Amino acid sequence: MTYQNFSLKRLQEMDAAHHLHPFTDHRDLRAAGSRIITRADGPFIYDSEGNEILDGMAGLWCVNVGYGRDELAEAAYAQLKELPFYNSFFRCTTPTPVLLAERLAAIAPDGVNQVFYGSSGSEANDTALRLVRHYWALEGNPQKRIVISRNWAYHGSTITGASLGGMAAMHGQLNGPVPDIRHVMPPYAFELAEQGESDEAFGLRAAKAVEDAILEAGAENVAAFIGEPVMGAGGVKIAPDSYWPEIQRICRKHDVLLMLDEVITGYGRTGQWFAAQTFGLEPDTITTAKALTSGYQPLSALLVGDRIASTLVDKGGEFFHGYTYSGHPVACAVALANLDIIEREGLIERVREETGPYLNKALKEALSGHGIVGEVRSIGLMGAIEIVRDKESRERFSNAGSAGVAVRDHAIANGMMLRAVGDTMILSPPLIWTKETIDMACERIGKALDLAEAGLRKAG
Repeated sequence: MTYQNFSLKRLQEMDAAHHLHPFTDHRDLRAAGSRIITRADGPFIYDSEGNEILDGMAGLWCVNVGYGRDELAEAAYAQLKELPFYNSFFRCTTPTPVLLAERLAAIAPDGVNQVFYGSSGSEANDTALRLVRHYWALEGNPQKRIVISRNWAYHGSTITGASLGGMAAMHGQLNGPVPDIRHVMPPYAFELAEQGESDEAFGLRAAKAVEDAILEAGAENVAAFIGEPVMGAGGVKIAPDSYWPEIQRICRKHDVLLMLDEVITGYGRTGQWFAAQTFGLEPDTITTAKALTSGYQPLSALLVGDRIASTLVDKGGEFFHGYTYSGHPVACAVALANLDIIEREGLIERVREETGPYLNKALKEALSGHGIVGEVRSIGLMGAIEIVRDKESRERFSNAGSAGVAVRDHAIANGMMLRAVGDTMILSPPLIWTKETIDMACERIGKALDLAEAGLRKAG
């Protein structure tokens, strides 16, 4: 029996009766009913009522090669027929995770040559924290446990991931986070820059907050700094150019490891395989997932730098950590085929040289002058639109988040999938978007802004 045997109402009733959604007010959802997405093709998704929606979020930051890729389905099918599963325990492996590990080492930044697999970015960040703390213990510095993170950061939804992240609402539901994780200000100039402060000066001040936290804790007690090269789920917060070079200098000065969370930015999003390459960084760990398979299979890969890996191999003995699905052969087969598509079609070069610059120009020309837009920013194929009541003062509308929801709902109703993070609209489309697709998105977003403004101004 397939879903076509059921009406939309019946599907919504079953969803409400049995399905707990992530990041959802379940009472509100059950009153309204879920939107049922039934199929997708290229850059578009389609719901059960036949509405075509341009997907501005690549699923959830992940469907980089777009929908309907037969090659990925065929790769999964062939692997399922040959060997659907075997584990990586007991001194065993299967061919596809081996081939994928070699491929990832080849495209990773220099000095990053080892891979640990999981099924999600949250799992990968759990592994990264365990590995970093284990590394320092093996090196005779078990007191180096503290990790510096940032407010509004997102590093996953497990207890460890939520603790590493800087989302206050998530911390409120933990009933006690993982200890020895401290948070500092993010490089979010739109809200945190002082009047008259240049981008360069603000970037250095935001980086200094990390150094101040290291000094306050004592560098001898600090294991690592963790950060997303671009803060994605927190609102596509793009650091000034001065920020990341200074962060790297600070980490090296104080012998603090640099952990990059590239679950969102990895595999082409910023116009390079990894944002570490975009920003010229030399990380000790890189957390990746999502676009590794373009979302066609769940898979994560923690990329581990040589410094940590050599200590783990030479001094570590058995590493008591792993998952049933670490290196799942089907997921790894899909990842290999996905990387082939990205490379063969030149999607990364397209983002870097064509669509990324065009998105930046088109968004600013079409939207920055709008009456409720305080700022438009982008890097590669990810961007943000700040919604404000007053453009000059950057005052927000009352009831924080309500303006973002209004814009989002109007956008979806007009065939454009956007996400609201508070009153910041964010987009992260498939890398297959063209200039024509970008123009379509700008037109639909503009219409949503017009409709939202009319309602927001009327409501006062």
